[in-house]
Amino acid sequence: MKSKKFIVHKDLIEKSKQGHTGSQHKLYDLYSKAMYNLSFRMMNSVVEAEDVLQEAFTEAFLKLNTYKFEASFGAWLKKIVVNTSLNKLKKRNIQIVELGENEIPDSYDEKTEEYTEYEVDKIITAIQRLPDGYRVILELYLFEGYDHVEISQILNISVSTSRSQYSRAKMRLKSILRNEKAPR
Repeated sequence: MKSKKFIVHKDLIEKSKQGHTGSQHKLYDLYSKAMYNLSFRMMNSVVEAEDVLQEAFTEAFLKLNTYKFEASFGAWLKKIVVNTSLNKLKKRNIQIVELGENEIPDSYDEKTEEYTEYEVDKIITAIQRLPDGYRVILELYLFEGYDHVEISQILNISVSTSRSQYSRAKMRLKSILRNEKAPR
């Protein structure tokens, strides 16, 4: 027996596809906060995050007829926000250093990371202090759930570079957190 797929906000999306501005405003209200948070984590700037948010929603509403209800609207919109953020970051010339497969640091182990001794706001502040290249990969992997293969495709880098940059981002993050914790 085939299960019927339930699509959240389907009526709003259908009306928005027809150009109903009230429905578009409601969709914006429903998704803008989450998409802003995503763009802020990627851009590390309030002004740029707001620009990304506006550009992404503009693009989403212009391309709404391409949305086929195959994924959730939030996932579809998130992809647009990520791509818009990455395009802006590319213009900023983020630095991602290509490394060979055998250059991944020995300390790389995704399963052993512990940050429980730190307060959330200190971790967020430390992440904001990371260089763009490190922060973007950390954001995509940890918070957005992309794997290294997907990140390599999104950023047009090798899988080993994604892994090594992620590892280096974690090491830098630990260093920043340790320095913040050290008595002064």
